[in-house]
Amino acid sequence: MTWSIAGNYLAGCSCAVVCGCAMDAKPHDPQGREECFGCIGFHVSEGNLDDVDLSGVDFALYNHFPSNLTSGNWKIGVVVDDKASDTQVEALERIVSGREGGAFGELSQFFGEYLGLERASVSLSDGEKPRLDIDGRTQLEFEALRGPDGGPTTVKNAMFGFAPEFTIGTTSGNSQAFGLSFEPAYGERSEYTFSSQQPEGAATGR
Repeated sequence: MTWSIAGNYLAGCSCAVVCGCAMDAKPHDPQGREECFGCIGFHVSEGNLDDVDLSGVDFALYNHFPSNLTSGNWKIGVVVDDKASDTQVEALERIVSGREGGAFGELSQFFGEYLGLERASVSLSDGEKPRLDIDGRTQLEFEALRGPDGGPTTVKNAMFGFAPEFTIGTTSGNSQAFGLSFEPAYGERSEYTFSSQQPEGAATGR
């Protein structure tokens, strides 16, 4: 099977700004704990798994990283927007679980526990302060860090990242799903493109 998805994402996690996960450093939150709880919302502007059209679908990944990323034993849960069809949900679960290879297949070597898939309203909005709303679970609002010229601060060529370059900032709100509860602090956003034909190392920037 072949697949591709492209669109934009917004992530928030419990790490103090700036999150070290992109550099495979140990996570650290404002209370000094060395673990990362997070949520990443994806909007698929265009995509497919073979003949299953995934365009327009929103979904989210929840994570618990108990240490630096390459130490593994990640906990991962998935929420897909309830407007998606059963066929689309099944296709997305195959992709993000790593069963269809590509970027998520590369990351799946670090998965320790799959927490399952749920359906809920998932909404990812753009604008000056982008928001991620997952009904009954998560509300995140993102604000970019700014440099001396007023432009957003970005990270480029990170060891781990969902895009070659992404904007970093802070998130506010709350999140509780799959037993993973956290107060958001760090955030990032960008456009992304993933596929089953992704070059080796593309998911991690190696």
